[in-house]
Amino acid sequence: MNWFVTAGRTIISAALLLSLSSFAAVVVDRDYTLVSPPQPVDNPRKVEVVEVFSYACPHCAALAPVIEPWARKLPSNVVYKRIPVSFGRSQWTVLARAYYALDALNESNRLQEKLFSALHKEHINLSSQDVLFDWIEKQGINRQKFISAFNSFAVQSEVIRGDQKAMAYGVDSVPTLIVDGKYRTSPSMAGSIDGLFPILNDLIQKSLKDHKP
Repeated sequence: MNWFVTAGRTIISAALLLSLSSFAAVVVDRDYTLVSPPQPVDNPRKVEVVEVFSYACPHCAALAPVIEPWARKLPSNVVYKRIPVSFGRSQWTVLARAYYALDALNESNRLQEKLFSALHKEHINLSSQDVLFDWIEKQGINRQKFISAFNSFAVQSEVIRGDQKAMAYGVDSVPTLIVDGKYRTSPSMAGSIDGLFPILNDLIQKSLKDHKP
C-alpha cells in the first residue's frame, strides 16, 4: 500500500478519535445534575435553556459576554430564557425588577451586558432605585414608563414567580443553567465558563432526542 495513503489514513483515524474524545458524553452528577422532579416548560415543542442569574453576581457578569452570542446562534427549536433571582435579598430584588421592567419595554436584550458593566466595571449602585432610574434614562428609555413598569403588579409578580421557579429547579447559586426543565449545570460544575458550553450543547442534543416521537 502506498505509504502516503497509509499515513493519511492513520492521521484521519487519529483525528477522528481526538474529535470523539473531545465530544465525550456528559456525565450525570459530574457535569450536570437532574432536576427532581422535572419542571414544565412554556413550549413543550422546543428545548428550553434557562439561565438563572442576578445582575449583582460577578460570575454572572463574567458569563454574560459569552452566553449572549452563544444564545443568538441557537437553532429555532431551542429557546433561551433568563430568570433573575433575588434569594430574598432586597438589593437583588431591585435588580430583578429592573430586568422584568426592561423586558416589558423590550429593552432587556439591548441593555443586558450594559447593566452588568455599569454594576461591575463602572461600580454604579444600580440597586438604589433613584440611581437606577437615572441610569435607565441615560440609556434612552422614558423614565416614567420604566418606573411604571418597575412598580407594576405584573413585574412584582414575575419576581416572585422567578424565585419560585429557581427553588423548584433546585438552584442555590448563580449562574445556573437549566436545560428543558430536567438538567441543571453551571460554570462551577463545568470547571470553567469555556467548559460550560460543550455540556450545554450535549444536554440540548440529549433533550432534542427526548422530544422525538
